Amino acid sequence: MPCDGDGDESKGRLKAVNVAARVVAMGLAVASAALMVTASQCTIVLPNGAEAHTVTYSDFGPFVYLVVANAIAAVMVGVAIFLSVWKKGSGKCSKVLVPLLDVTAPALLYSATGAAFATTEYMSYCSPRGRGRVSVCDGTVRGTNNFCSQVHMAMYISLAAAGAVSAAELVKNLKLSFCSSGSDCESDAGCEHGCHHKH
Repeated sequence: MPCDGDGDESKGRLKAVNVAARVVAMGLAVASAALMVTASQCTIVLPNGAEAHTVTYSDFGPFVYLVVANAIAAVMVGVAIFLSVWKKGSGKCSKVLVPLLDVTAPALLYSATGAAFATTEYMSYCSPRGRGRVSVCDGTVRGTNNFCSQVHMAMYISLAAAGAVSAAELVKNLKLSFCSSGSDCESDAGCEHGCHHKH
């Protein structure tokens, strides 16, 4: 029978996992943006008594993109969570909006994270005394370890956020596959509206 209790319980569990993955993704996206922003005040001291220089995440375009992308993705995931748990969220608007959010959010996160990882290979700035470029993560420069570690941590968290959104999408597809094989799942309310019997 498509309307047995086990089927409803399985669908309920898949939905719970889907929402949980979205919540995790939203939290990770916020954490990544916050971590990158707090790495913005890093004064490094060059060897040989050269003038100190303050490096910020805003000195690197891809890092700014990572912050913006994570902030936007967090909002998108939050909206998707609201629509997925809202009792009236099965309307036409949400059926169009949620899949769009599910595609856009990970695309933002993956692109921003990839750009940030590519930038770390060339993290440097112009020396205040015009002596060429200085590597931000140069081990001989004091004060860079904290900045570099925070930047890398923010990127890995952003990647984890993208993975969590992808996992939520995978679970949602499993739910849809389960529904299509067992019952009509136009509504998440269960068998009250989701199944139709012939008389």
